[in-house]
Amino acid sequence: MQFRSLKDIIRLCEERSLTIAELMVQEQVKETGVSREEVVQQMTDYYHIMKEAVHKGITEDTVSRSGLTGGDARRVYNYLNNGETASGSDATRAMSYALAVSEVNASMGRIIATPTAGSCGIIPGVFVSTQERFGWSDEQMVMGLFAAGAIGYVIANNSSISGAEGGCQAEVGSAIGMAAGAVVELRQGTPEQAMHAVGLALKNTLGLICDPVAGLVEIPCIVRNGLGAVNALAAADMALAGVRSAIPSDEVVDVMLQVGRSMPSEHRETARGGLAQTPTGRKITEELRRRRQNNGN
Repeated sequence: MQFRSLKDIIRLCEERSLTIAELMVQEQVKETGVSREEVVQQMTDYYHIMKEAVHKGITEDTVSRSGLTGGDARRVYNYLNNGETASGSDATRAMSYALAVSEVNASMGRIIATPTAGSCGIIPGVFVSTQERFGWSDEQMVMGLFAAGAIGYVIANNSSISGAEGGCQAEVGSAIGMAAGAVVELRQGTPEQAMHAVGLALKNTLGLICDPVAGLVEIPCIVRNGLGAVNALAAADMALAGVRSAIPSDEVVDVMLQVGRSMPSEHRETARGGLAQTPTGRKITEELRRRRQNNGN
């Protein structure tokens, strides 16, 4: 890739009069040697899987194998359809869709890791809900995914998208930033505005620990996906309104890496700290352990 930073993306887009999405498509074609049609078709296939996961999560049983989670997406979706919500229908819809995909993941269904399985609900939740809201075509949404991919590429190469390495800020935070920047582009914002959205989003999740109860990608991961979708929309709106990230977004990415490295191991996907080690978290873990032993006998 010819870009290594978010600033590089802005510069290249301005020099070549390209969108972020088009820049990413061209760079991916060049790097992989695959035709443009094949590159776009693969991303199209990914988006169809995302939409399928949203639909499944709000219409089918998504109780996880552990029995800990499932059905919350439908609860929020039904709540949305029963009257006015506190956060507004658009935010609530994105939240329900993000929960849906995360529950599909927890119930061993098919999802696209964006950028990880632990954060798989945020981009689909934001994309599918905004597509329905604004009437965008699948082709537009696929290009939006390329924009998100360019942002994710920079974050992954300059910081981390791994909860084990950088905490949940690296997973959920990265997904929020990717979704926020892509929505800005889909809403005809400039590349510079999109990158401000990334910085605004990432700053909001700095220090977020990864503390999965019983080591499963369920509690609190699923709820964080739902709330993350709302945060992405808020960051996009701020950027489109002209709010700028006072700390340059590339510096925010760098800080995220530093914060992740300074986190104790207990707060990086080990289930030895945070919510996993609350009295209830330990009780859930012990109950699941006993259940597995009994099933094994």
